[in-house]
Amino acid sequence: MDQEEEIKYFVRIRDTDLDGTKMALIALTGIKGVGRHAATYIVNKAQVDSHALLGKMSDEDVEKLRTAVDEFAESVPSWMLNRPIDVLSGKPRHLLASEVDLTLEEDINTMRKIRSYSGIRHETGQKVRGQRTKSTGRTGTTVGVKRKKD
Repeated sequence: MDQEEEIKYFVRIRDTDLDGTKMALIALTGIKGVGRHAATYIVNKAQVDSHALLGKMSDEDVEKLRTAVDEFAESVPSWMLNRPIDVLSGKPRHLLASEVDLTLEEDINTMRKIRSYSGIRHETGQKVRGQRTKSTGRTGTTVGVKRKKD
């Protein structure tokens, strides 16, 4: 009789639950900071089958993926990193998982502290990247255009 392999529906890598029913290449993109290009590199570095379901992989293969994700920043060229120059350390870094959100919030708070134009726009809840604000981005109950009374 053919024994059916048990599938793990959740595989935990870098504090992120990845979908075990997806191919390894696609499932790795569930980690914040890992896109298709980075996932391809990680799978090749770990020397595992990119088309195999993540939930059916052996524990050794999953461990290889974990180490490949952890060593990603040291093994790729600087142009592949999502933070080529870190403001505080001045060195290139690659942010993964919860680090992405924390660093973004930290950067916005720094802009607010130094009172940069972007920081002030963030504080007041206005658009930051130069979009038009005459007709879009309105908050509250404002609808339409107010006219002067004669």
